[in-house]
Amino acid sequence: MNTLSGKTLFITGASRGIGRAIALRAARDGANIAIASKSAVANPRLPGTIHSVAAEVEAAGGRALALQCDIRDEDAVRASVAATIDTFGGIDILVNNASAIWLRGTLDTPMKRFDLMQQVNSRGSFLCAQACLPSLLQAPNPHILTLAPPPSLDPKWWGAHTGYTLAKMGMSFVTLGLAAEFGPQGVAVNALWPRTVIATDAINMIPGVDPAWCRKPDIVADAAHAILVQPAKDLTGRFLIDEDVLRAAGVTDFSRYAVDPSQHLLPDLFLD
Repeated sequence: MNTLSGKTLFITGASRGIGRAIALRAARDGANIAIASKSAVANPRLPGTIHSVAAEVEAAGGRALALQCDIRDEDAVRASVAATIDTFGGIDILVNNASAIWLRGTLDTPMKRFDLMQQVNSRGSFLCAQACLPSLLQAPNPHILTLAPPPSLDPKWWGAHTGYTLAKMGMSFVTLGLAAEFGPQGVAVNALWPRTVIATDAINMIPGVDPAWCRKPDIVADAAHAILVQPAKDLTGRFLIDEDVLRAAGVTDFSRYAVDPSQHLLPDLFLD
């Protein structure tokens, strides 16, 4: 099986960036996409809404359900999952993509920002999994894929921005736990992280990063697709890197993913 045709994906943070790219890649197969994001009204500083991506999904050959959903809100998440099941008959795949970022030291991290990161990243991933799992457990080839790095206790990542590292590693540890709990029940639970920084709106939060040093979100979307078409029983509990996944799938030329192939690429956070 190398297609997501007819599969239903619940994707958080899908109104732009990597979430949008994963949605559009699945849509080209004819998948059903629940676009669960906060952005329902266009913002000139942050292009993309659930409605614009829904239109792109439909144009690409998929079916779309636009869901305004703040994943910090338990009732909103459960209502969005219920609406997805009502519309498409079930959920085959959860993609935990929504994430908040703040790359500052302890004294420069307002508690409001700290709380936002913990609520969106680890708590949000756990909540979305909890809400989707009853349906996933009934799906023929269920996957949970979370955009999170391999777990690391390297002090260089913790000292630089403790709040963000805690929140992002929280997503990694949620992945670890869910894989141990639900892998034996047939649900593939994996994490995916890019080898290089990806040109999304999040790079505006990283001082001194030129988009020309980044890759396009398409590389993560193609890697996610390669993971999600695999038999759930064969691939679970893994912390996967986009480039490695694609190499294993036979990709040898990565230049098309570069924003500017003439420039050097910047390694992503949390990778040595």
